[in-house]
Amino acid sequence: MSNFVFYDFETSSSNKYWGQIIQIGAVLTNDNFEELDRFDARCRLSPGIIPEAMALIVNKSSPKMLKNSNLSHYEMIRQFVDTLKKWGKATYIGFNSIEFDEEFLRCTLFQTLEYPYITSTNGNTRGDVLSLARAANLYYPNTLKNSINAKGNAVYKLDQMAPLNGIEHGDAAHSAIGDVIATVGVAKLIAKRAPNVWKASMLTMDKNKSLELIQKELFFCTNEYFYGKSRPYVQTFICQHPQYQWPLCFDLKHDPSPYLIMSTQELASAMKKQPKFIRTVRHNKHPVIMNPSYGEKFDEYKMIGTAKLQTRAELIKTNKEFAEKIVSIKRSEVEEKEQTKSQEDLYNEESIYAKFTTTEDNKIMPEFHTVDWDKKLSVISKFKDERLQYFGKKLLYMEKPEILTKSVYNTIHKDTAKKLLSTNNEKWNTIPRTYSEIDTLRAKFEKEEQPEKLVFLDEINAYVEELEKIYSSA
Repeated sequence: MSNFVFYDFETSSSNKYWGQIIQIGAVLTNDNFEELDRFDARCRLSPGIIPEAMALIVNKSSPKMLKNSNLSHYEMIRQFVDTLKKWGKATYIGFNSIEFDEEFLRCTLFQTLEYPYITSTNGNTRGDVLSLARAANLYYPNTLKNSINAKGNAVYKLDQMAPLNGIEHGDAAHSAIGDVIATVGVAKLIAKRAPNVWKASMLTMDKNKSLELIQKELFFCTNEYFYGKSRPYVQTFICQHPQYQWPLCFDLKHDPSPYLIMSTQELASAMKKQPKFIRTVRHNKHPVIMNPSYGEKFDEYKMIGTAKLQTRAELIKTNKEFAEKIVSIKRSEVEEKEQTKSQEDLYNEESIYAKFTTTEDNKIMPEFHTVDWDKKLSVISKFKDERLQYFGKKLLYMEKPEILTKSVYNTIHKDTAKKLLSTNNEKWNTIPRTYSEIDTLRAKFEKEEQPEKLVFLDEINAYVEELEKIYSSA
């Protein structure tokens, strides 16, 4: 087994394209969850980044911290990347990391001229303790203790789960390293109390192996989480989505016979209705694939029985025409979507998935990081991808502005000021939006009589006022 890298970020906002990682916590463990090494760092906010007030309150990052940290954002990211390379091949795990932390990391690496997919290439794999926790409690009730919300649903928030399950991280909650320690604790409990779930999860941390497993099994059980509950689905593989390559599967609680004889048009119409009989398994997002017997413990599948479920699965598996119809329907949906989707141009910051960087440009990236600052401009000029040239100059603006020509500096500075001072409803956080957020929160905290948060808000407001003065004169 490979080692694990448990990791967590605190960020300036929830927006992966326009926010910034301000704190990184990571712990390297062996497969027995024994700590081998750790990384814990905080950085300053970069020029041109306006934080969300609530984000700072949640992760307890005061403006003083954001101004006075020893490391710049670029320096922290370089140290982190170097640490990961030193740690070697590993499985990367966080709590809701696949949907949040990893996406933030990819965008950050892309914008700092580093290959973005380090957690899922070169022998590395990835997992998510949040999805494991939900699966464990579904198949082995009370594996983990949860608080219950007003709707009667279990709450899967790390800061609540950790103390309920005897995992103490005290004042470290909502710090990156504190949340990492809590995540390791939850993972240990799952491995101990729901070992079959943990073992199953090991098989799907690699997206290729995950896909192979889904395709190979006659039928299997997986779970989905929506409307506050985790739900089991006994399914069989039909085909892959023609664009995204996700496995499209048939939910075996439905009798497939009437669907197999439908025309493509009839089938397309049926697929738009509820309940859904075709489900998507995102094989690249660490699904937990269990033996179908786990699903058969639940009433809707228990009533059907193993023999009938198997017969239904065999009907699907042996009907290639049905699979072809599903592919055809999905391809038409893709084409329709492409025709109707907005032609709005993406900003460079949003373009990570628009196209991959070339092999040639990827080879230039390490040179940018190793040469002296006064030589980085010449390295930037070697990039064929204009996005990378843009990010390189932006990094110089944030780290060593004196290296830029006056013209280039002024262009970037004025563009930054225009973005931050905008009164429009922009994709990024702006100074006017932050003032509005502060006013809303101030009214809330006054009503709730939370004086410490009001003091914190005043500090954030003063910080934003400082930034406003800087950029108003651009």
